[in-house]
Amino acid sequence: MLGDSKAFSGFSANDIAKAKEFYGRTLGLKVSESNGLLTLHLAGGNDVLIYPKPNHTPATFTVLNFPVDDVDHAVDELTKRGVPFEIYDLPDVKTDKKGICVGMVPRSSGSKIRPGIFSP
Repeated sequence: MLGDSKAFSGFSANDIAKAKEFYGRTLGLKVSESNGLLTLHLAGGNDVLIYPKPNHTPATFTVLNFPVDDVDHAVDELTKRGVPFEIYDLPDVKTDKKGICVGMVPRSSGSKIRPGIFSP
């Protein structure tokens, strides 16, 4: 029934203007806004809908993943743009001082953008 439907994902944000600024300017993604909704136009033709929710609570799980050729370089560049990365020293999850997971293949990092705009 839905096998040929082009599915898309969505999540909420408490401030669409801030989300547009972050995803469009900070991350450099193509974005469009219509009727109070923000659409991220991702590589490969995929779209993600961001909708306003006044009582939005940031997710406690990964919402978006961006594969990159060089995680170190991507983290360095995003850090320069003000994106904070989470540092973990837990039994099952450890990161280096930049927030890049140690011992994982593929290498990854996590970021939580406040106030509730992007929650991995």
